[in-house]
Amino acid sequence: MSVVEAFPGDGELVSIKDVSARNIREVAKYAIDEHNSESDDNLVFVKIIEGKWQVRSAILIYDLTIAAKNEGGATKNYKTVVMESGRDKILYSFNEV
Repeated sequence: MSVVEAFPGDGELVSIKDVSARNIREVAKYAIDEHNSESDDNLVFVKIIEGKWQVRSAILIYDLTIAAKNEGGATKNYKTVVMESGRDKILYSFNEV
């Protein structure tokens, strides 16, 4: 099953067709877990709203908008960028939108 519209060329940004795919959810949950470990937040994953990805020099770059619930129960949207090379992931950015 394809989760993207097409395999991107180097540097080309492509929409993710199925943002509910397991591997895309894992990237979103990784972003929340990393953000929580770097901050005093305790966000809980709700869903992925939209996503894009690109390949740059054999590194996958995920650009996701995700919904997460805070300790008070309020759901807010966050824009996150995660880079993945092999099994290694790096949280590049995580910001409320």
